[in-house]
Amino acid sequence: MDKKRIPFELLLLFSVFVIATCGLVYELVAGALASYLLGDSVKQFSFIIGVYLFSMGVGSYFAKFIHKNLLDRFVDIEILVGFVGGISSVVLFLLFNTVHHFEWVLYLFVFVTGCLVGVEIPLLMNILKDRVAFKDLVSNVFAFDYVGALLASILFPLVLIPNLGIVRTSLFFGLINVSIAIFLCFYLKNELKNPVILKIKSIAVFLGLLTLFVFADKILSYSEEKLYGENIIYTRSSTYQRIVLTRNNNDFRLYLNNNLQFSSADEYRYHEALVHPAMSMAKNIKNVLILGGGDGFAAREVLKYPEVGEITLVDLDGEMTRFFQQNETMNKLNLNSLNSKKVKIINQDAFVWVKEQKKTFDVVIIDFPDPSNYSLGKLYSLQFYRELEKITNPDTKMVVQTTSPYFAPKSFWCIQKTLNQVFPVAAAYHAYVPSFGEWGFCFVSKSAEKPHLFRKISGLRFYDYNFNQMAYFNKDMKAENLEVNRLDNQILVRYFDEEWGKVQ
Repeated sequence: MDKKRIPFELLLLFSVFVIATCGLVYELVAGALASYLLGDSVKQFSFIIGVYLFSMGVGSYFAKFIHKNLLDRFVDIEILVGFVGGISSVVLFLLFNTVHHFEWVLYLFVFVTGCLVGVEIPLLMNILKDRVAFKDLVSNVFAFDYVGALLASILFPLVLIPNLGIVRTSLFFGLINVSIAIFLCFYLKNELKNPVILKIKSIAVFLGLLTLFVFADKILSYSEEKLYGENIIYTRSSTYQRIVLTRNNNDFRLYLNNNLQFSSADEYRYHEALVHPAMSMAKNIKNVLILGGGDGFAAREVLKYPEVGEITLVDLDGEMTRFFQQNETMNKLNLNSLNSKKVKIINQDAFVWVKEQKKTFDVVIIDFPDPSNYSLGKLYSLQFYRELEKITNPDTKMVVQTTSPYFAPKSFWCIQKTLNQVFPVAAAYHAYVPSFGEWGFCFVSKSAEKPHLFRKISGLRFYDYNFNQMAYFNKDMKAENLEVNRLDNQILVRYFDEEWGKVQ
């Protein structure tokens, strides 16, 4: 072989690096898609990792039955991995709203991809076994494999999803896989048995993936319009979630990971019920803390009180807060609240931020998404509320959104019981929001004294300061014998999954 040419062994070892990187990206894409579309990200990622590793084992086992034309078969599998992994997100998005057993399609893609990746490594080792000493072969192959996996795990959340999105990420790495196959077809044409056929297949697949990559936005828009049944006016995949805003006449709806967060037609009911009980019954309201609430609606309600001096808003996702700061339509809905000089926005995990905070607040408004997975469940845990108690003063009033007492009574009363372990007063109440149904909250106080109405403001559309009426619950909204939600058991997530699973 010409000395100027890339050594055969090094070329195939680089292929291992690409295989590992692309393979892990396909696995992460499947996990992210599952959490976006099906919810409960911890469970979905756990199942997908298990199926992927199992299928790699299956592929490795069957690799021993490949005896002829090993290099040709290696290129064939490289093309297949690129094709199957590349189109996976496109197919899954298109099928989500049309296939009854969508999970089986998802796991089929994971299984097939894992099998193909599992075949490649032992096949490559068989190709190189007569060229490289065994101890060097094993160490080099696994070194390249693990480095590739590390690169994928770093790039996926920090670079790929924010810049390419899920659909384009899988297609992009499919193109990389197939590009390696094309390169091998031309560079090692003298070593291959059927280089012409392999060239035709690899170029055809590359062109197909490239076409899908170019039209990825249109494909995604089509699939999401089918999913939501409404006109989509904004979409964005942040590091943490898929943000979709739809419009139906004058009704704007925000979805995070396929879960409805608000409808502009009735969000005022939710946010007035969330904010004004605590604001009206707090002795002082100079310093207000909002945890969550990246849409700015809770801040809008708080700013209706002229006594408010500063609002600290802590929301994990900077993409959310930037959108609701900059979008003209959203500024009309939230009355430009996130651009107020009184509002200080911090994009950080609330669990970490609260633990590190020393300042105390007069009012705390907690507007987190529902506890549909363990990363959210920790924000409703006993440990979190204990940390939160440290940044309150004796007169602090607090409110927590606590999901639906009608659809999820166990979840609702579990949160109330957990709060009551830390705070003397944890008064549950609810309001009817047409887009969601009956929705729940919990008013929290460090003082056991009867709540006193310190202030009222005019101009509210829903809340009439009759708190006692909102604190009445019928029998079908009650639940008993519940556990406290702790970090080490996350019972709330299990209650939530069980109850909302029946609704869906």
